Amino acid sequence: MWRAGAGGRRLARGARAACRLYSQTATRDTIFALSSGQGKCGVAVIRTSGPASGVAVLRLTGTKELPQPRSAALRRICDPKSSEMLDRGLVLWFPGPGSFTGEDVAEFHVHGGPAVVSGILTALGSLPQVRLAVPGEFAKRAFQNGKLDLTEAEGLGDLIHAETEGQRRQALRQMGGELGQLYRRWSDALTKALAHVEAYIDFSEDDNIEEGVLSQVDTTVEILEEELRVHLQDGRRGERLRDGVQVVIAGPTNAGKSSLLNHLCRKPAAIVSPVAGTTRDVVEAALNIGGFPVVLSDTAGLRDTNDAIEKEGVSRARERVGNADLILAVLDAAEMAQQPSRLAFSLQGILPPTRSDGAQPCLLVLNKSDLLGVQNQEGLLQACARLGLPPACLLSCKTGEGLPNFLSTFKEQLGHMCGNPLLGSPSPTQVRHRVSLTKCLEALGRFGRHRDLDLALAAEELRQARRLLGQLTGQVGAEEILTLIFKDFCIGK
Repeated sequence: MWRAGAGGRRLARGARAACRLYSQTATRDTIFALSSGQGKCGVAVIRTSGPASGVAVLRLTGTKELPQPRSAALRRICDPKSSEMLDRGLVLWFPGPGSFTGEDVAEFHVHGGPAVVSGILTALGSLPQVRLAVPGEFAKRAFQNGKLDLTEAEGLGDLIHAETEGQRRQALRQMGGELGQLYRRWSDALTKALAHVEAYIDFSEDDNIEEGVLSQVDTTVEILEEELRVHLQDGRRGERLRDGVQVVIAGPTNAGKSSLLNHLCRKPAAIVSPVAGTTRDVVEAALNIGGFPVVLSDTAGLRDTNDAIEKEGVSRARERVGNADLILAVLDAAEMAQQPSRLAFSLQGILPPTRSDGAQPCLLVLNKSDLLGVQNQEGLLQACARLGLPPACLLSCKTGEGLPNFLSTFKEQLGHMCGNPLLGSPSPTQVRHRVSLTKCLEALGRFGRHRDLDLALAAEELRQARRLLGQLTGQVGAEEILTLIFKDFCIGK
């Protein structure tokens, strides 16, 4: 009779503990909430989820039969205590598990007046074992019931909050499960590798394990390490697209930084004045540039000053520049045209000291081009190219000349930084993804170091790596490892 080794017993205990934890935290009460937006609207959707959803429909509609599943039925909706009519609307019934949450779900599509919505929510709250949902509880139940993994739930949340085309596309792809499928494929590979190592530890002395088992594990780990490295070397495209590209407008005083901000915002977001040092604090605006989300910051002019307030503004500007994803370095074109050789020196005064070589993405904006002739403009651009400076754009914030070309270059730069969310392998979209994947890669590296010294320690590193991948999708169970031992090996033949 086969007996599990120490590793197998630990896995079995872990699986049972996970099941006990789920049974302790799973809730069986029925929740309800307004699923559509707040305020006056034509139609409001009120949703319930849980075992009492059917009872709620019968009590509020005063009928003895539920509507046909997934079919809209016009019903009078009344207060269950007073029988007062609250509204006439559509009622939809989604019996579990064929619903969003996997539980019995009901929806009331009613008129969107605040009094109507309030009346129906109050009526639902008066029913026994029915309570108002907390934020995100419907999606949480969908996850708990296996309708969504964690990455899909995050994609749903991102879709709800998406403000640009790029964000919408990325969220839809993640909600469709591509990111979760990638992580599950890696997790399955680690599960199989761990099963092989556990079996080798427990049964190798009996000569019941096929030859080359550990070599297969080594190959699997090497392939996975390489795929993880490539996945993490994406330039944070997914995170930037989700949270917004941090773009900082920086440069000396009176170069036209605030004017550029106002042009991009299409409103007077910052004060523009010929007096140097007008901008003291960081002025921030969230924009949609070509379908890409941008958090644009206008900063104080960079110069030496004895004014305590302006000095603090310059310090904050330096800090923003150091943390920026993209720097819009604004210089006075008229001033630079007099001494083109100073372009590199002036740019160096804007970029962080550690990145003055242009390693940090930067777009050089030469403002006040209306003060230059055509010949001087061409000479200035040629000087930028000759000096190997970042992409340069001539424009006039005063007349708007050159603004279309600047926007085109700006969008191109954003597209390069964020990528096309519909092409290639999906990218990590949250910091937690990157942290878990980095730790997983480190655990795989430790496996290689322990491999020939202590196989038990090496197995523990595989177990840790697999646990970290499981955290990404919410699947951290261990019972399937025991199943794979029986499936992949003919033990005791």
